[in-house]
Amino acid sequence: MSSPLHKLFDLTGRVAIVTGGSRGLGLQIARALAEYGAAVALVARKQGELDAAVAALTAEGRTAVGLVADLGQAGSAQDLTARVLERFGRIDILVNNAGAAWGAPAEDYPLEGWNKVMDLNVTGLFLLTQAVAREAFLKQGKGAVVNVASIEGLQGHHHSQLGTIAYNTAKGAVINMTRALAAEWGPRNIRVNAVAPGYFPSKMTMTTLGQHGDDMLRQTPLGKLGGDTDLMGPALLLASDAGGHITGQIIVVDGGMTII
Repeated sequence: MSSPLHKLFDLTGRVAIVTGGSRGLGLQIARALAEYGAAVALVARKQGELDAAVAALTAEGRTAVGLVADLGQAGSAQDLTARVLERFGRIDILVNNAGAAWGAPAEDYPLEGWNKVMDLNVTGLFLLTQAVAREAFLKQGKGAVVNVASIEGLQGHHHSQLGTIAYNTAKGAVINMTRALAAEWGPRNIRVNAVAPGYFPSKMTMTTLGQHGDDMLRQTPLGKLGGDTDLMGPALLLASDAGGHITGQIIVVDGGMTII
């Protein structure tokens, strides 16, 4: 028999969208939500990576589908929301993980890079959140948004590393968008929170970790990078009824890097 505490984390019957869900942090979060009963709609740009992720989750006995979408393009948010509702009939959880980065010195930063990062990390994130809230959460009277921000949205980039001004700016915007939406939608029973990861090994961080990884470890109290399960607990908490009295909050998951 399930304990009352277990029931707070139980996502059986709920549907979650996880953007950037075919690999890395997105797949890690999707795996946690699926393990606790949610049907997950994984969203990414590459069909092959989606197919592999869905196959892996299905082999674990989970319910998962893969949907190709480029959320940096106008119109994709409404289309994606409609496809998920057509497939499952409801949406209960939205995990905004899809993101892009571009490295260049601020004085030479190209407009192309700035627009690419902003279009996906800020505008695309907002438009999907807006569409899901309008078409599902507000009609159902309940919903949970988990934004994947970054410690880069809480601090400046070290001068020894290649500049990422658009990424820092975008993630800072995501952090305050989280607070603003939580304040506006709280009375309508929609919770909006964020996790702010530190450095996890990924395709996006490969170059930075290759050049500065040893220094980062020395600057991290726990002495390690983020691992394959380190976002599972925080994301599950924020997506489930266990976090039912939490909104507008940012959970930093960085091994302590930002405290020193």
